[in-house]
Amino acid sequence: MEKGSLVCVGTGLQLAGHVTVIGKSYIESAQEVFSLMPDAFGQRWLEGLNANITDLQQFYAHKGEVKNRRLTYEQMTEAIMAAVRAGKRVVGVFYGHPGVFACVPHMAIARARQEGFRAAMEPGISAEDCLWADLGIDPGNYGCQSLEASQLMFFEHQLDNSGYVLLWQIALAGEHTLTGFSTTAERLSVLVDLLQQWYPAEHKVCLYEASNLPIGACRAEWVYLKDLPEATLHAITTLVIPPVRELQYNLRVLNQLGLTPEDLG
Repeated sequence: MEKGSLVCVGTGLQLAGHVTVIGKSYIESAQEVFSLMPDAFGQRWLEGLNANITDLQQFYAHKGEVKNRRLTYEQMTEAIMAAVRAGKRVVGVFYGHPGVFACVPHMAIARARQEGFRAAMEPGISAEDCLWADLGIDPGNYGCQSLEASQLMFFEHQLDNSGYVLLWQIALAGEHTLTGFSTTAERLSVLVDLLQQWYPAEHKVCLYEASNLPIGACRAEWVYLKDLPEATLHAITTLVIPPVRELQYNLRVLNQLGLTPEDLG
């Protein structure tokens, strides 16, 4: 029997337009495809490339059911691995970038490699890639920190407010049960209070959502930090926090390099 293999492919954010040539080739030539797409349009597009598709959405909680997402992700991983173990050339297709805020591709690839199968990841265009383009920001100018909103709340982090800060999954801020899909105004107020260590209440922040259609527009809504608890948030909303202070010269290092601030223009 042919030894199974696994490639996890990202489709990018915009249907059909963001997938790489090699990623599309993997999908078309796979013996079995497992998909996790955001809508029926994406699913139908995949079915046009390969008819042997299993939709991983089936493992999420059904209406009225409370289900821990750790169990969901384990079931998805094992469904993929069952086909790999059966000797199939398997491709997992994931919306956006398969390595960014997507634990199933990482879990499946790690498990496949542990069991002696060939496994790889093919990147896709992520929401962060779209963000830089849509908002006209070059992260190389000031630097950037990228954090999941709840992780910032649960753990000790220090933000650099002279650069950009991206807080992902802001609509889940403070949610710890892995059973809910939204936050509350009270939890967002806690986050705002935390952020005021580094930013004033009236610092303007951006609620960003990438468009998943070539003809659609992104969401880039600017609000005051203090008004975040009342803002409309969706599962794909990212909080973009611009710098609030100028970059500071590191005079000690400049001196070691024999430079002055004037040398840097």
